[in-house]
Amino acid sequence: MSTQPPSPRRLRLTREERLVQLLDVSWRIIRDEGTDALTLGRLAEQAGVTKPVVYDHFGTRNGLLVALYEDFDRRQTAIMDAALAERGPTLAKTAGVIASAYVDCVLTQGREIPDVLAALAGAPELEATKRAYQAAFMEKCRVVLSPLSKGAPVGVASLWALLGAAEALSKAAATGDVPAEDAKEELARTIVAIFSRKAP
Repeated sequence: MSTQPPSPRRLRLTREERLVQLLDVSWRIIRDEGTDALTLGRLAEQAGVTKPVVYDHFGTRNGLLVALYEDFDRRQTAIMDAALAERGPTLAKTAGVIASAYVDCVLTQGREIPDVLAALAGAPELEATKRAYQAAFMEKCRVVLSPLSKGAPVGVASLWALLGAAEALSKAAATGDVPAEDAKEELARTIVAIFSRKAP
């Protein structure tokens, strides 16, 4: 009488654990095959789950792409918060911390996040999410940097300029158009310049 080893039992993941798994697999698909290859069906196949599981988490492909953007932003916020907890006592040092954390986070995600944003361009699902995260980042910069500044109060237009510089320089670093250290230094200088302006 032959005995066969028992078949391995599949571990049942919690909803949160399954979400983490699906996002990890999604990032891998984008990294290996590009954003166009990321469909809900392809994700289900690669994650070893049924399509209804993926649809239950994301609903649509745009829902999946928005979830990827949110995942990226959560990690970026955590990195930024940890870096700011160790920031220096001066405007220049704190600007350097913000610049390094921002660029490093985009570099960690490589080229995938610009591809996700490009795939979602014009999607209303992304616009509201992206604007909320942008507003939170700009407010964090204002709160942290204003007490260190001897310049005029920084207005909304200046904060948008800061965000634009952060996004452009980190993207240029991720695509290899600008060395990462140059991007960090230029962003830090831009932040200092914005928060050092004298009143007209």
